[in-house]
Amino acid sequence: MITAGIDMGAKHIKVVILKDGEVIGKSKISTGFDQGASARKGLDEAGSQAGIELSAIEHITATGAGRKSVPEKNSEVTEVGAGAVGTIRLIPEARTVVDVGAEEGRGIKIDGAGKVIDFAVNEKCAAGAGSFAESMSRALEMTVREFGEISLKSEKTIPMNAQCTVFAESEVVSLLHAQTPKPDIARAVCDAIASRITSMVRRVGIEQKVALIGGVSHNIGFVSSLKRALNCEVIIPEDPDYVGALGAAIIAGERKTNG
Repeated sequence: MITAGIDMGAKHIKVVILKDGEVIGKSKISTGFDQGASARKGLDEAGSQAGIELSAIEHITATGAGRKSVPEKNSEVTEVGAGAVGTIRLIPEARTVVDVGAEEGRGIKIDGAGKVIDFAVNEKCAAGAGSFAESMSRALEMTVREFGEISLKSEKTIPMNAQCTVFAESEVVSLLHAQTPKPDIARAVCDAIASRITSMVRRVGIEQKVALIGGVSHNIGFVSSLKRALNCEVIIPEDPDYVGALGAAIIAGERKTNG
């Protein structure tokens, strides 16, 4: 059986194709303005890698903020449900999932079967998501990767009071004018994001072991700050930004089997 999961994120679309439960193709492209066309392109690229035509896929499940814009889908699943199922496949011992993408963060408590027990979502402000780090890295005139790396050189804690990206950018500029070293500013931003995410996760309860998924998992500065804020080890699976798409593809197989 061949199934596909497509995660329609705010910044990137991720596609995973499974054949009898094993990954045979995947792709990641920019979401763009025409989400439907981008979804088709992502499916085509993953299908090309898998060596199959789109018509060979027996069930497609879409997730993510733009999941309703996928014309080829057979079903939908929430980001929370897809993230839980994808995580438990890759990290069976995980019981708490922290999912941080470009525009949103989620804390999910799951059981051993990947069933969602409780969850919380930070959707009111980008200050607890990846776009916040991107904005602040631009203010420091560096890439997000450089931003995360340089934050690790700081051993100083600087509180960042601004809750809004616009005001936080002004705060970063003020710190620069005060001759504050860039590593200290970068760490302050990563600490601020981690603090907001941790507060959200604590609402559902932190149970070991903790897994981190989503695109912001690639920011090593944020990962370091999150570990300090949670005061525990955090497991990051391979290709953490594909976990939602993987979960959707697994769910597609279950739905096809169950009719």
